[in-house]
Amino acid sequence: MEAYLSEWLSLLVRWFHVIAGVAWIGASFYFIWLDNHLREPPEWKKNEGIKGDLWAIHGGGFYEIAKYRLGPKEMPRELHWFKWEAYSTLLSGLALLFVVYYMGSPGYLIDPAKADLSTGAAIAIGLGSIAVVLAIYETLIRSPLADKGKAFALILFGILVLVDWGLFQVFSGRGAFIHVGAVIGTIMVANVFLGIIPSQRALVDSVRAGEEANEKVARLAMLAKLRSTHNNYLTLPIIFIMISNHYPLLYGNPHGWAILAAIGSSRPSPGTTSTSGTGTSTSLDIGGRRSAHRCLDLACGPGPGNHAGYGRPPGGQ
Repeated sequence: MEAYLSEWLSLLVRWFHVIAGVAWIGASFYFIWLDNHLREPPEWKKNEGIKGDLWAIHGGGFYEIAKYRLGPKEMPRELHWFKWEAYSTLLSGLALLFVVYYMGSPGYLIDPAKADLSTGAAIAIGLGSIAVVLAIYETLIRSPLADKGKAFALILFGILVLVDWGLFQVFSGRGAFIHVGAVIGTIMVANVFLGIIPSQRALVDSVRAGEEANEKVARLAMLAKLRSTHNNYLTLPIIFIMISNHYPLLYGNPHGWAILAAIGSSRPSPGTTSTSGTGTSTSLDIGGRRSAHRCLDLACGPGPGNHAGYGRPPGGQ
């Protein structure tokens, strides 16, 4: 009976997690798309502080959308915030991590052939990895390195690949995959909670006070845009990880970490510049095409313990 209830609990939490994730990722993609398609507005709109606008048609009607350079002259009566999608995704994801991996079958998380861990030790490694990577990311994003898009991207990518590889040395493939996902997902939610929302509160406070946004508020706004762009780039690997537990050929591969590294170098959409606003390199433009190919060659190419191709056994057609 307990196992039956546990399965139902896992199903319901997973269902909610997917719904929340779809809402969050959909909103993230939409706003990045808006930013990339804004056009220079007419002069009268510029005089109102509007940075860009666009027209769209959907659901049987026309939409006129405008983005202010920083904020309007007066606070609107109703302002919609986008934050609970992110928070509910993280909370349901952590609940799923505990229900399935920490309280469920030990085989999902621990592989004695790699490391003979107790459940407590495995949980400590998993949660500790999430906390440490988050602390490193927050240190980097608040440093002058945030103004150097390509350098920031390469360092962050290297950290994530190192964590990816390290978790594969101590956890089962499935357990490693889900913890890499938890690391990335926590970074994304921290971007909302620690960067984007505080920046938006500062903007709202300045408009409410009838003041023009100062240099500090403008800097927060630029960093918020950078964090939002980071989240956009991290969505492809996080979605990949969310569906990966249905495909043992991924997490069961001896070099599954390399597959994740290759996926992590993909680009979901045209990027934006670093906070300095100069150059054409994107803040998470990994530029790791060659690295991605090497990772896939390592994971999927012929070799001891590998399949000679994508999920095809040696000699198979």
